Amino acid sequence: MMRMDLQGISIGYCLTAAYHKVGAALDVALAAQQLGAKVTVVASPMTLEIAGRANRLDELNTRIAGICGRGPWTTVSEAERTGPGRLFDLVVVAPCTGNTLARIANAITDGPVTMAVKAHLRNQRPVLLSISTNDGLGLNARNLGTLLNTRHMYFVPFGQDNPADKPNSLDADLELLLPAALAALAGKQLQPVLISRTKPG
Repeated sequence: MMRMDLQGISIGYCLTAAYHKVGAALDVALAAQQLGAKVTVVASPMTLEIAGRANRLDELNTRIAGICGRGPWTTVSEAERTGPGRLFDLVVVAPCTGNTLARIANAITDGPVTMAVKAHLRNQRPVLLSISTNDGLGLNARNLGTLLNTRHMYFVPFGQDNPADKPNSLDADLELLLPAALAALAGKQLQPVLISRTKPG
């Protein structure tokens, strides 16, 4: 069994706009912090916009501050320091929307999350994606294929969460995020990558 120890590990923990998954993703960020990691949260503008529309922005910022000791990074200039400062051992994108997946696969750096990923990759350090997208097996399948074959890019194991009603939808299992993080830090992809996410019955 893999030992769950993140003592001294610095993690850039990026949130994107699959907002229904943000709370659970932050639970994992807290667990990482409790295992000894230093966590810095990076939030996409759309994540903050959705939280604001739901009147939950203050709650989100309070949760993040409780984990990190400060609010999230929200600008490209903040995230850009990731590269030259060699700030993180691991960058996690959880949840990773299809929109973010496409931007990373096509080297589009237009926000703090994609900048954190780009800047981190220049140091040849691991990036872990926890996908949550309705288009993973649609037009985004090509981007998924690209990133599955990209050096230093790793995935939290994922599967179809609702093939009957959403046949193109893919969702990662957040319970496997920390084991996948430890594997990525060791230069390995947690296996199997493809898992069942369909609820019985």
